[in-house]
Amino acid sequence: MRDNRAKVPGPDHSITIERNPARVVVVAAGRVIADTREAVTLLEASYAPVQYVPRKDVDMSALERTAHATFCPYKGDCAYYSIVIGGRRSINAVWTYEAPYPAVAEIRGRLAFYPERVDTIDERRDACEERVEV
Repeated sequence: MRDNRAKVPGPDHSITIERNPARVVVVAAGRVIADTREAVTLLEASYAPVQYVPRKDVDMSALERTAHATFCPYKGDCAYYSIVIGGRRSINAVWTYEAPYPAVAEIRGRLAFYPERVDTIDERRDACEERVEV
């Protein structure tokens, strides 16, 4: 039996969420699946950073909801999608917390992608530099 009580992030298990200033582009099977300038980066304990992309910036027609589900005591119930054009590699490649716990409310309405199940998750920074007149 699973313990569904929410755990609050703290010193022994930190979670921070920050707006990502870069443009985040996700490609699977050679096709852009997500493209946004509104991603947030979730940093959790010792895990790798995760980009959460707003649903509105994801090609939802390329995704198919699956029956797979997991639970995180810090974030809540997690639902999954497969990328239909990605083949076996992209099964359950995308996850979302549709009703995340209050401590991580910023990820509501956003999707995340497993890096090994897509071609790339690219963070593109603008190459513009300000010119200073002398």
